[in-house]
Amino acid sequence: MGKLVWKVMGTGATEFADVAARKLVTTAWKVAAGKRPPGHISDPRVSWPRAIGWAAGSGAIVGVARLLATRKAAAYYTKSAGHPPEALQEVS
Repeated sequence: MGKLVWKVMGTGATEFADVAARKLVTTAWKVAAGKRPPGHISDPRVSWPRAIGWAAGSGAIVGVARLLATRKAAAYYTKSAGHPPEALQEVS
């Protein structure tokens, strides 16, 4: 396996996790708050607590989902190739 395989695997896993996590966060916000999340948090009509809540909550969940997906893809790559992706190997 080479660099191209890892780029496709890593990017694909990250993008899938990103889309899935955003949908999850949006649905959770609708259930918890009873309304849609703010569309543009930099819009001055969106209250500070609502903007900060959305930014912190969605950012944390999407970030963790992307991390988990990338690590899982790297573990699969390592198991299949017998070595970690070159982009993730430590430089000595």
